[in-house]
Amino acid sequence: MITETNAVTFRQNLGEMINQVQYRHDSILINKDGKPVAALIDAGLFGRIRRMQDRFDALATRMSEAFAKIPMDEGIAEIDRIVTEERRK
Repeated sequence: MITETNAVTFRQNLGEMINQVQYRHDSILINKDGKPVAALIDAGLFGRIRRMQDRFDALATRMSEAFAKIPMDEGIAEIDRIVTEERRK
């Protein structure tokens, strides 16, 4: 479950909210001036997010290296061709 709160309420209830995240595995979205600015999440979830980010970064680096010698306009044209082909299916 995701609970939204404002920054003032979050500060006033920090201990209770930490317990909510730790024991119920909820997440807290913290808003300031009506806009989301931070989140308090379970440490296990945070670990999974970091591992996913690391894998994504590694994949993006490999792709960047693999296509580094292809001119940009050729790469864009190939992507457009594939997208058009897939949309026809």
